[in-house]
Amino acid sequence: MGYSPRKRADSITARISTWPEGGDGAKLQGFAGYKAGMTHAIMVDYRPRSTTAGQEIQVPVTVLEVPPIKVCAIRFYQDTSYGRKAIGEVWSKSIDKELARRFPIPKNYDEKAGWTEAEKLEYDDIRALVYTQPVLVSGLPKKKPELMEIRVGGGKMEDRLNYAKGVLGKPVTINDFTKEGEMIDVASITKGRGWTGVTKRWGTKLLMHKNSKHRRLIGTLGTKRPNYVRHTVPQGGQRGFHQRTELNKRVLKIGNKGAEITPKGGFLHYGDVRNSYVILHGTVPGPSKRIVRLREPVRTTGIKLTEPIQLTFISIESKQGV
Repeated sequence: MGYSPRKRADSITARISTWPEGGDGAKLQGFAGYKAGMTHAIMVDYRPRSTTAGQEIQVPVTVLEVPPIKVCAIRFYQDTSYGRKAIGEVWSKSIDKELARRFPIPKNYDEKAGWTEAEKLEYDDIRALVYTQPVLVSGLPKKKPELMEIRVGGGKMEDRLNYAKGVLGKPVTINDFTKEGEMIDVASITKGRGWTGVTKRWGTKLLMHKNSKHRRLIGTLGTKRPNYVRHTVPQGGQRGFHQRTELNKRVLKIGNKGAEITPKGGFLHYGDVRNSYVILHGTVPGPSKRIVRLREPVRTTGIKLTEPIQLTFISIESKQGV
């Protein structure tokens, strides 16, 4: 029931409402990329308590294509008795024309005057409005960028403000967000599977063979009082296309040449990787081409690596017919 209500997500871009505290220096605490597909790799097991510690093991990995994201605005928030409220923002003068496909771009905006007004504000949090660059990705049939908000965290508030001033209107790469061997959280919209029955959707028990006319329906819709069907009663409906956030995914590799990890014939339903990429240990929610949001971990688990991960082999064999 923790995943209820199981309805379709409102947006194809996942929402992040919680950001971690702390950090050494000021930086963006999130990033975004596109899911290219999965393959397998062979690496030396870095887990000291594992039964295969120090040995080569085969692991499933997910490849994300991560072209640079650009910062188009800086937004300031203030904590009030009614929650956190936006009290001001500063826009960049250099914004790509593709962003006009998302919303009207401000014209004749005075960025210098915007910073002058922002310095007078009493704010408690700074966040950046960033947008992706799907025009750089050959596997995506669109030019309309995704727009999202990422928190500027780490260091003191003065450091965050100086960082925000320096990054406004400029591209940010995956190397500015994380490093190899670090843990990150991923959030995405799962693969949509349409309408399914109650047994497929909730895993309810099949009715016995003496039941009249059906086996894959719910046995009861609940108690007599109250005289309505509660939301806790399992019923058929939408399955898939839900937002899911997975915690603590290990970054195995970050590279700039997509050709070195693209399988022969390209990833299924995606094609070739031509920009920077990141390889994550395990799976990521959603099908290929799905926008995947990355975040610094809010509940860090696992060991902190002191040595780089030894990837001895990454499969680039064709996935056709698999």
